[in-house]
Amino acid sequence: MKKWILLIAGSLFIHSSRAQAINRYDLVHRNNPHIDKADPLSSLSVGNGHFAFTVDVTGLQSFPAYYEKGVPLGTQSEWGWHSFPNTENYRREETLKEYDLNGKKITYCVQVKEPERSRKAVDYFRINPHRLQLGNIGLEITKKDGTLATIEDIKNVDQILDMWGGFIESRFTIDGVWVKVLTYAHQQQDGIGVEISSQLLKEKRIAIKLHFPYPNGDFKDAGTFDGDSTKHQTVLNDGLIHRILDTTNYYVQYGFMQPANITLRRAHDVVVQPTPTADSVFSASFYFSKNKPRAAAPDFVATAANCTTAWVKFWTTGGAIDLSGSTNERAKELERRIVLSQYLTRIQCAADFPPQETGLTYNSWYGKPHLEMHWWHAVHYALWGRPELMEKSLDWYFKVANGARDIAKRQGFEGLRWQKMTDHDGKEAPSSVGAFLIWQEPHLIYMAELAYRAKKDKKILQKYKDLVFGTAAFMASFPTWDPVNKRYNLGKGLIPAQECFDPVHTFNPTYELAYWQWALTVAQQWRERLGMPREKKWDNIIKNLSKWPQANGVYLATESTPDCYTNERYITDHPAVLGAYSTLPACDRLDTTVMKNTYNLILKVWKWETTWGWDFPLMAMTATRLHMPDKALDALFMPVKTNTFLLNGHNYQDDRLTIYLPGNGGLLSAIAMMCAGYDNNKTDNPGFPKDGSWKVKWEGLKPMF
Repeated sequence: MKKWILLIAGSLFIHSSRAQAINRYDLVHRNNPHIDKADPLSSLSVGNGHFAFTVDVTGLQSFPAYYEKGVPLGTQSEWGWHSFPNTENYRREETLKEYDLNGKKITYCVQVKEPERSRKAVDYFRINPHRLQLGNIGLEITKKDGTLATIEDIKNVDQILDMWGGFIESRFTIDGVWVKVLTYAHQQQDGIGVEISSQLLKEKRIAIKLHFPYPNGDFKDAGTFDGDSTKHQTVLNDGLIHRILDTTNYYVQYGFMQPANITLRRAHDVVVQPTPTADSVFSASFYFSKNKPRAAAPDFVATAANCTTAWVKFWTTGGAIDLSGSTNERAKELERRIVLSQYLTRIQCAADFPPQETGLTYNSWYGKPHLEMHWWHAVHYALWGRPELMEKSLDWYFKVANGARDIAKRQGFEGLRWQKMTDHDGKEAPSSVGAFLIWQEPHLIYMAELAYRAKKDKKILQKYKDLVFGTAAFMASFPTWDPVNKRYNLGKGLIPAQECFDPVHTFNPTYELAYWQWALTVAQQWRERLGMPREKKWDNIIKNLSKWPQANGVYLATESTPDCYTNERYITDHPAVLGAYSTLPACDRLDTTVMKNTYNLILKVWKWETTWGWDFPLMAMTATRLHMPDKALDALFMPVKTNTFLLNGHNYQDDRLTIYLPGNGGLLSAIAMMCAGYDNNKTDNPGFPKDGSWKVKWEGLKPMF
């Protein structure tokens, strides 16, 4: 069966690759992860962007406890959410705190400590709703002595993630007997197909166990919390498992290609025991859905064929980069990170909603997305010639625009103030940092402009104009007029992308000033393209927005912190001041000499152990624009823990965030710019040194602004 699927994949490849300069099959194949031992940080995933299934060395989720502190064995979807009952009738208004800022009284949704009821309301709305771990599907293997196999009993591991076909092939031995497992994910529906081959099936020593946990309500949910079994129900019917958690319902369909018995062994354990067959093969499929399914789920063969066909199409379209001709010692590792990041962001971050920072593997921040990270999750799709994947989640802003309008109105502003930490319905989660962030605001305009740029179709302008203009209206109403210096200030009452600043006293952060000017300028261009007059208020803000603060020949992080490079508090977290000439092009306020000085000073003084995974691509993009390709590569390979890329390709941060997808997405955006450049760039591969050690072959990439 596998050979048949590979023949389909091969024929598609031959047909679509004749005109390609890059052998894409070889490119992807040579970067397939190969696992030869159990490691909590080396789990692998299959998925489709709105559903992901993460497995251990058995090819299923057989040992979740062993992986829970590494990269957990998650089964998550875009639709799978749950809330604990609000028995105390908490209201979001109870999380609001009033601040006196710039002569106005403004309420923010923050983590108030008192009164006690307000603190509990904050806890409730931070935790709820939370994304669900939908269930574990694992092997239950019996050893010769009659005991159940543990992770230590899994020997001779030989596991490969075949990214070209989007499936995992796992081989291992138990008591010296080989077991082979193939794992696929359907690319339109939320389910997997699995095929098990082993002589152990004849002895009824292999079963499949489905275990259904309960949400733990913590910042991180690895899907290993059982909780009180009476708080949820698992109902087994013919061909269907019904899950009930408070007011949340969902279903698991199953189907087998060979005979098997299925039983509910304990309250939340369902066991599938294959009937011995002559060929010692058992094939099954398991599909998850929010609503009760009306049709039979695809079987294993259909799932596998669907998966492979879709993945071949993915790899043979869009952008590609081949570094195989390079002699530089970093080239092989960089290519590995690039290919794996394409795979991981495709299965984890290509849904109809902005993703959480740990994608569809496990909960961080209770499973909630952070909109300031949406750029880092999604923009690379457009730069890699796949704008339709970016637009999937961009369209979500239509759904939550009313909530954004309500926030702006409550605070006395115009237009749409986009949420920071939120849920799929656009509700604002209390956050003493997030409520004051503003750099998520221009992201909408940036992505809408990329969508227009990809097609140059007036329909794109018509589609997104209300979101673009509503965003610009807030941005124009947010700055405060400074009559003494005759300028508009950003702040007080904000926290920059570098989150270590006090919101009450901070104003005029360099990156946000640059982003404000750029986004309002683009919004005016949208009006002109649509035959509309320019907004005079927006032009007034663009013209009179404060200059970027600087001192001693460098740009300051904010005007309110002239000591930002000598005070240890301010040389931590994101070096966001570089963002003013990183994701953004040059403007009339930029002095490249000052920016280069700033870059070099940050290299010298920064506390790199406090940084995050997307900071290194940010720096690489700034270095590329400053014509410092050596430093761009140095940034991508900076030896810092948060710049670690695991064997499975995930960007590791720490024990809490063992995966961090903004680091993967940021890498892809940076690499696209380092190859295809940016507007008005006149250098081939501007992010790569011209020392002869780099041979960069690429196709299908788009330049950045």
